[in-house]
Amino acid sequence: MFAGVGAGGLALAITACSGGTDTTTAGTATESSAPQPDASTSQSGAPQAGGALAKTADIPVGGGTVFKDQKVVVTQPTAGEFKAFSAICTHKGCPVGSVEGDAIVCPCHNSRFAITDGSVTGGPAEKPLSAQEIKVENDEILLA
Repeated sequence: MFAGVGAGGLALAITACSGGTDTTTAGTATESSAPQPDASTSQSGAPQAGGALAKTADIPVGGGTVFKDQKVVVTQPTAGEFKAFSAICTHKGCPVGSVEGDAIVCPCHNSRFAITDGSVTGGPAEKPLSAQEIKVENDEILLA
């Protein structure tokens, strides 16, 4: 049945599903290529506690920063208000790639999540990013 498709057709089909383009804006983290789901990562994407992530001044107001190694994204929706969410997309388990304006963006299939509460603002994801606990001490943001 599929013998007539050939390698070129298969490559086109795979490429069409690979998703987004990379962009870099102030206070964002991006990948050089679209990330793939990590089979060893649970869907919760819970980061490890205890480490300082960043200085408060490093998180842009109205934006955020993805911390790939800790699997967490920290946002600052309004001045002095810091939020943290799992950096693992609820759609297919890909790591989110950036924060663009008021959206946390997954480059795999372009799901978008609100920086205020992790809710889905654009599919295909249907579930929000889970909230993660952080502490702000002096001028440092710490995983709780």
